[in-house]
Amino acid sequence: MVGGATSVLTRRRFAALGVVAAVIAAYFAAHESLPNFSLWWDVAFIALLVIPAVFAPVWILLPLRDWSWRWLAVLVCAALAVVFSVVGWDGPSSFAKLGAATFAGWLFLDFFEEASWVVVVSLIIPWVDAYSVWRGPTHTIVHHHAGVFQHLSFAFPVPGESGTANLGIPDMLFFALFLATAARFGLRVPLTWVLMAASFGATIALAVWLDLGGLPALPLLSLAFLVANADLLWREVRRSLRRSDAQNASRRPSRSPE
Repeated sequence: MVGGATSVLTRRRFAALGVVAAVIAAYFAAHESLPNFSLWWDVAFIALLVIPAVFAPVWILLPLRDWSWRWLAVLVCAALAVVFSVVGWDGPSSFAKLGAATFAGWLFLDFFEEASWVVVVSLIIPWVDAYSVWRGPTHTIVHHHAGVFQHLSFAFPVPGESGTANLGIPDMLFFALFLATAARFGLRVPLTWVLMAASFGATIALAVWLDLGGLPALPLLSLAFLVANADLLWREVRRSLRRSDAQNASRRPSRSPE
């Protein structure tokens, strides 16, 4: 199991992962000791530094998207998230949730044979997420069961204080799914990662600007994925439609001349 994972990761990726992990661990351990500036300073710090650092491992570990033991990684990470949450280790618990969501997203991609299928999903889930946040299950959990939401989200520590900005598990899952889609179908992986990470920061900024308790993150995440790869995805959609037309034509019974 371990050998299969390490065989697809280069030394450079291991080194990058070690550096990112050290930086993140230092911030999570010492964030309350940092200067406590204005609200918009906190938003900018989280959007421009913390979120990209947190999601850097998803890009670094992207070669594991086809790893045969992904399902076991989901179970292990989920179990660790529960254990860490019970003992009060919020930081490790958040990263265990990120790991579980990431490997689950990569498993989910196995159900999509063509990039056009992911495009359809990216056009549907923003509406589902928006309904869930404003009228559906997420709204109920956030406003009436805040403790449950804490357990089902990633907590980004705010510099200089004990507060956090939270991101739901489905948001992390679709981040991993879209990034793996870009890698599998030859899309723009770096640009996709940059725009999707920026979309989370933009969602937080909009929530603060509009003075809302929270906003659905999947609409901007989906938009970021589509914008980064619009021309390539359109090409894939057209190819898919042509293949579908050709298959339908081949299934039609031929008519002999009278």
